[in-house]
Amino acid sequence: KLSSFSNRIARWHFWIYLITGLTILGAYALGKFGGREYWEFPPILALPIFLTWIMFGVNYFIIAVKRRTAWPLYYWMWGTGIVFFFLTFTESYLWLIPYFRENMLREIAVQWKSYGSLVGSWNMLVYGTALYLMEKISDDEGVARSKMAFGLYFLGLFNLMFGWAHHTYPVPFAAWVRDFAYVVSMTELFLLGKIIWDWRASLTTRQKFQPRRPYRFLFASDMWVFINLILALVISVPALNLFTHGTHVIVAHTMGTTIGINTMILLASVYYVLEQRVGQDVEIRHAQPISVGFWLTNGSLLIFLAALVAAGLIKGTYEGDSFQDMMESIELYLLVFAVAGGGLMGGFWLLILPAISHMRGLVFSPQTDDRIGPPKAEERAAGD
Repeated sequence: KLSSFSNRIARWHFWIYLITGLTILGAYALGKFGGREYWEFPPILALPIFLTWIMFGVNYFIIAVKRRTAWPLYYWMWGTGIVFFFLTFTESYLWLIPYFRENMLREIAVQWKSYGSLVGSWNMLVYGTALYLMEKISDDEGVARSKMAFGLYFLGLFNLMFGWAHHTYPVPFAAWVRDFAYVVSMTELFLLGKIIWDWRASLTTRQKFQPRRPYRFLFASDMWVFINLILALVISVPALNLFTHGTHVIVAHTMGTTIGINTMILLASVYYVLEQRVGQDVEIRHAQPISVGFWLTNGSLLIFLAALVAAGLIKGTYEGDSFQDMMESIELYLLVFAVAGGGLMGGFWLLILPAISHMRGLVFSPQTDDRIGPPKAEERAAGD
């Protein structure tokens, strides 16, 4: 409920990001590459991303400092995520400097380190959003002010700066880095799961089912936390990492985090905003497609990840001489993976299209006010 610094900057951020993303897809389609792993697009396209992140950071911090009372934890998490994303995204482009580019081990170490920390930075943003939703749904400000919640923050910050190292086991550098990474690896996910689990147990039946969609998405994210935590702990064991690194098992771990945890939290935030702004209309008009989309998405993701893990284990333990034979041996699993991916895409469209149909009026309406958060009580009464 703080006044926004600039809605214009937020809209510029949105449109520049959208156009940049489409340009990147176009570059891939035309075979125009030139970057590094994950950032295969021409490096020049990183500039608008840098620009929009500066705009985002300026907008956020000018708003946040208006709060005169003690900040809840999600303020700290959002601010930390913004700053560290900018730092780690910058670090991921150090290969443009000859000192890094001309030494293969140095470049690989810095690249993989930056990507691990980059994930930590956007986890700060997403997990902060989860805490915000839990506070609002339960109407309990203690959720974002508890000792365990701040323990999550400092552990997440610690992981952000050091937990990346289990991705670099194959790189020949100091052994203590590997040992250190193994100790800290994935503890952040464990604490997040514990917080959401305890929060769910504290809710009344009314609190669980009044904002039905946000609660269901948060519940789904919690389930994926535990599923992904098991996989993450397995691949963090150095002896097992030797067989899984560079295989589809790592892809499954990444997708489990990105889709199962983060995207579910983000969908919860979208539907929370819609319930606050347009009431239950979105639920009444689109109840069936949203419900089908929810189960189709999560069911397809489970098959999607299982196929990747199976393919990765076969690839990691393959002892033949032919890469082609190895790929043929996992062809069935990749086919299942592709079909499940189609179901996943269909489920997401069923969830996203109803949200877009209601959000267009909120985003593009000239009457949209500058405040962040739900309308005031008198505004809701006037709307009713």
